[in-house]
Amino acid sequence: MLFPKKVKYRKWQSARKNPKKRGLATRGNTVAFGSFGLKALSADRVTSNQIEASRRVIARTLGKFGKVWTRIFPDRPFTKKGAEVPMGKGKGEPQGFVAEVKPGRVLFEVDGVSKEKATEALLKAGKKMPVRTKIVERI
Repeated sequence: MLFPKKVKYRKWQSARKNPKKRGLATRGNTVAFGSFGLKALSADRVTSNQIEASRRVIARTLGKFGKVWTRIFPDRPFTKKGAEVPMGKGKGEPQGFVAEVKPGRVLFEVDGVSKEKATEALLKAGKKMPVRTKIVERI
């Protein structure tokens, strides 16, 4: 699983949740390293477990010859209170890390395989993600 080596603050404040006001991705919205990419069409938070599951599916589908780039990194901590804990008494302990994904962000890139193989791998990876995705080609 991905997580930062060190963080300045253990707990972050909750961000606004309205996806209509969050806008489109201005960074990381083009295929830069590989030939094919998996692009997000909706906004959500992607956990480190979801990123790792998608990466494993891509690597397994591509085999020895494909190369994979992960273009998102989970650097935002999220907290959760225990089950059946009464209201109050603080925020809860950090549970893991998430990556904020905006529409238009390229999540994964692949190279070194045919278009059919890359499409198959990225479709499988898109099923593991909480966002709607599409496959894009390098221009």
